Amino acid sequence: MPVVKVKNLKSEEVGELELSDEVFGAPLNKGLIYSAVKCYMANQRAGTSATKTRGDVRGSGKKLWKQKGTGRARIASLRSPLWKGGGNVHGPQPRDWSYSIPKKMRRGAIRSVLSERLREGGLIIVDTFELPSHKTKELATTLDVLGLNGRTLVVDSTRAGNLALSSRNLRDVTLISPSDVNVYNLLTHEQVALTSEAAAQLDKQLSNR
Repeated sequence: MPVVKVKNLKSEEVGELELSDEVFGAPLNKGLIYSAVKCYMANQRAGTSATKTRGDVRGSGKKLWKQKGTGRARIASLRSPLWKGGGNVHGPQPRDWSYSIPKKMRRGAIRSVLSERLREGGLIIVDTFELPSHKTKELATTLDVLGLNGRTLVVDSTRAGNLALSSRNLRDVTLISPSDVNVYNLLTHEQVALTSEAAAQLDKQLSNR
């Protein structure tokens, strides 16, 4: 089982936490991660893109000139897709792009990314994220002390008031609860900071027990 040093907000080691092999020691599975990310991104699509068909564009349906004898091309309606300003054929229409993958696949992908973050040194465990102030500068200084300088995902099960308020104005910091952890967030943030309680909750909800 992987053993991780637990730090306080001053980056001092205050203990060790033994993590389960099942959740934090899983092998890297790129195919599984790809499937989970593809599903997540498809579910984020609004599906509101649309073009006007011949029934939607403005214009009369009257035949503008007779079929034969004018020397011009035959025409039925200005709304025909053959003419400028006419309707669009086979264009995009509003639709629902969302779909789901099996729960075991989704959990397996999260386990795989969490384990890889831990192996590469991009995951740290903090005993608690209780900040003395709600000011953004307070959190920015704390993250700098912890060595979290890139895009950081903070996972806290309590979502403490000061932490929620101070993280809102930091562009590179995202605060979520363990139940909201997904593959996309883990991949788009270079570093992950978990509280001890959040790590225990993730272990419980991602294990197959």
